[in-house]
Amino acid sequence: MGFDEMDVDTIWQDGSFVDWDDATVHVLTHGLHYGSGIFEGVRCYDTENGPAIFRWEEHLERFYQSGDPYDMEIPYSREELTEATLELLRREELESCYIRPVAFYGYGSLGVSPKDNPVNVAIAAWPWGAYLGEEALERGVEVMISSWRKHASSQIPTNAKTTGLYVNSLLAGEEARRNGYTEAIVLNKEGNVAEGPGENIFLVRDGEIYTPGLSESILDGITRNTVIELARERGYTVHDQASISRGELNTADELFFSGTAAEVTPIRKVDNVVIGDGSRGPVTEELQQAFFDLVERRTDDHDEWFTYL
Repeated sequence: MGFDEMDVDTIWQDGSFVDWDDATVHVLTHGLHYGSGIFEGVRCYDTENGPAIFRWEEHLERFYQSGDPYDMEIPYSREELTEATLELLRREELESCYIRPVAFYGYGSLGVSPKDNPVNVAIAAWPWGAYLGEEALERGVEVMISSWRKHASSQIPTNAKTTGLYVNSLLAGEEARRNGYTEAIVLNKEGNVAEGPGENIFLVRDGEIYTPGLSESILDGITRNTVIELARERGYTVHDQASISRGELNTADELFFSGTAAEVTPIRKVDNVVIGDGSRGPVTEELQQAFFDLVERRTDDHDEWFTYL
């Protein structure tokens, strides 16, 4: 869905609600030239108890932490950003939507050092369905191993959601789509599995669950942590600091992506190698169902993870 098709007309920008078309920046904005911004992706679900933002506090915490490596001080408190977001959703009467907070070094000096530049902050929200397609949630997606490697945390902090770093994700994802795949899997500099361009990855083998650890140059995904918790509650052994070789993908019983946008999406093929029986596996299906039961509040579990409008 393109922005021009959506019935959304307001963005919160630097302390004020402004018309969607007026939420602009100068062409010499530091973040535009050097990628010196941070962001989050958060979902609000239309639950049986009313609209609720899923794990907002955790996303907000990571938002502030992402600014730390760049000496970026967000000029608003957590309470101010929370109230701005809730008010934005109320104004737009959004029930199920995607929320995008972003902060970046703005217009001032165009030297590489951002120290003389203000920090601008904006929050937008819009309706957004299944990131990899509604059909993908049931049938799964076909992916390829990208020729682009994930940068190491010794090069650029991998656990900060930095705008400029997503050029790496863009390259991997577009390479996959040019070759007829839905999405990519990115290896780290050692050649082990890191993650997808915008998703963490899980592998199921002999009834146990494996996912690359933080030392594998991954983002510490909030949906990843949710899936780990849900799996352990259901009695699964989860190896959450795993090192997974490329070859292990091909012999997995099941593979799936997790992420705020991707939610829980099965992977049915890797480089045209069929995974399992080529459809959503039983473990993936159980965890996917548990995830959607949770976020749509068909269960009372983990109510502390929800911020209600």
